[in-house]
Parts: sequence; C-alpha cells; structure tokens
Amino acid sequence: MTSQKKQRVVVGLSGGVDSAVSAHLLKAQGHEVVGIFMKNWEDDDDDEYCSSRQDFLDAASVADVLGIEIEHVNFAADYKDRVFAEFLREYQAGRTPNPDVLCNAEIKFKAFLDHALRLGAEKIATGHYARVRLNEAAQRHELLKGLDTTKDQSYFLHRLTQAQLSKTLFPVGELPKTEVRRIAEEIRLPVAKKKDSTGICFIGERPFREFLARYLANQPGAIEDERGRVIGEHVGLSFYTLGQRQGLGIGGVKPGRGGARPVAAADGDHAPWFVARKDMARNVLVAVQGHDHPLLLSRSLRAEDASWVAGQPPAAGQLAAKTRYRQADSACALAGNANGSFGLRFDEPQWAVTPGQSAVVYDGELCLGGGVIDGAAP
Repeated sequence: MTSQKKQRVVVGLSGGVDSAVSAHLLKAQGHEVVGIFMKNWEDDDDDEYCSSRQDFLDAASVADVLGIEIEHVNFAADYKDRVFAEFLREYQAGRTPNPDVLCNAEIKFKAFLDHALRLGAEKIATGHYARVRLNEAAQRHELLKGLDTTKDQSYFLHRLTQAQLSKTLFPVGELPKTEVRRIAEEIRLPVAKKKDSTGICFIGERPFREFLARYLANQPGAIEDERGRVIGEHVGLSFYTLGQRQGLGIGGVKPGRGGARPVAAADGDHAPWFVARKDMARNVLVAVQGHDHPLLLSRSLRAEDASWVAGQPPAAGQLAAKTRYRQADSACALAGNANGSFGLRFDEPQWAVTPGQSAVVYDGELCLGGGVIDGAAP
C-alpha cells in the first residue's frame, strides 16, 4: 500500500488469517481501523458444514487482540437475491457458475462498501491476495495480481470497477502467505494456524450434489459416449460440470457391466471417463475417455457480460487469460469487443472450457477484466 495518509479504514474480518493480518498492518500504519464481519448465509448455518458462527467468534477474538471495534452485519438477504438466485439460475441452465466472482462484485465491494461508507470510511480493506495501483498517467486504478502467485486472487476480483478500486486496499497483496502466517504468529493472533476456507459458505465442505438437490429439480437421463452409445445414466444435467471425472458411475465400463447398454471402452481400454458435453435439448450427458480427448479441448471461446477494470475493453491483440482459477495464464488473442461480449483465441488448446465460468484476461501482472464463458470451439 503506497498511501501514507492516515484514514478511517473498514476491514472485512472473515475470521481467517489473511483479513486479520490485513487489519493489523493497517493499524500499524496508523490508520483508524474498524472491523466488519459479513454474514452472507443463514438458511442452515447451524449445521456441520457452515462455519459462520465459529468464523464470527474468531473474527471477534482477532478484533479483541488488535484492539479494534467489530460490527456484525447481515447481508444474507442481499446475498440470496444477488448471488444465490443467479447461482441457481445458471445451474438450472446447465452451466457452472462461479459465485465467488459474483459475491465480490455484488456483496463485498458493493453492499459492504456502501455500508462502510455510511460508517464514515474513507477506504475498505479485505484479505485478498491482489494489489491496486494508481496509474497517474492514465488517471485510473489498476488491478494487479498478488505477489504470491500461488495465492493470487485477482481472478475473483476482475469485475471490480474504477469506483470500487479507488476505495479498496489489499494489505496482504504484497506479501507471501508464509509471511502472513509468520506475522500472525508473531503478534499471537488466535487464527494464526487456522486453515484456509475452501469455497463459499453456503456449500463449505458439504456434499455438493446433495446440497444442489435441495433447490433444483433433477431429471435423470442417459450418459452417452461420443458415438451416441448409452453407457450409463445421469441424475440430472445440473449436477455435472465439464471435465468432471468423479461421480459418473461408469468407471471401468466393459462388456457385461454397468450402464443401460454396456459398451466395451475402446476395445478394453480402461482410461477414465470425463464429462465433455451437456445436451440440454435431449437431456443427455456426453462422456469421453482420456484426459486429452479432443472433445475436452478448445482453442477458442466466446464470453458475455464483459466487465473491464479500466471501464472500457482493451485493444484487440496478444494477451493472456485463465478460463478457471487454478490455472496458469495461457497466451491468447482478444477479439470482438462488441455489445458486452468478446472472443479469445488461444495459442494452445484449453482443457474443459466450461460455460458459466469466468474467462479473465491479463497483460502480464495486470488484470484487465473478463466475462462469463458462453461457449467454446476447437
């Protein structure tokens, strides 16, 4: 963080180590720091999978150690309207959404930011591994990757606008995670050794299919191979994602076993099966064998609902992009920035490009923005 001006900063304290150390660093720099704990889900937060109660207790303990105030704010209604409803719509349409992207845009940097400004905040801060830089020549804020490339979270933040970035600080974005843990232990934060959360609160560690089944109707249908031969039955297209290997119930298919009409897999080849297509019109799931099957590879994609950090699309040209979070940047050309949509053409084929996920575009360490994948082609 470059600014030395002392400010009133409202920090989103999640109960984790990253936001706790963020609050500590800001206080050490002399800022007036206030903590806010965001409650975003309450339908079943008393069960074994949702940790919001424990997270608030941890956040309150951190605030106590740091000597700052903390407020518990309930955004559950906003979350349900702006994030969860869209999440269900996308799954119902056979796509695989990324609710963390939507949560950042609609809750953490909209509802939370608005609330913080009402509290007199000049800035907000979170524990994300990303950085904000003011490009004075261009008179705009830039979103950069976190310096710890193994923890960089710019992918989830690519929908942030100039107005949002101008009010945002990412104190741990300059640090490696190991240093964040070391600082937490040094100042004896109660969450110093707390494991990182995996996924969104309303799902947490719970069985995903079981959770979705509460909200979505499931219509079973056939699983076919690329030649149209029936090799099994799916429980509902919404419950599968492209590239999925587990839970297909067709592993090791061979003559006389499994499926409605068992098929010998490539004359006895026992390579694993992967979801390659969803035929919504016929309610058929298409599965193929082998990680590098041609139906799993795409050189181009189209994305819609584009959002660009600078407020306008970058010039067409050679850039890089990710089509999922846990992925290295892949060289590509950007084209067709019209009507909120764009196309990407990759130098190398991309694996399991999934409608509903975000395609996020980079120029080196600069996150330019992105959009929601609508489709892909060889």
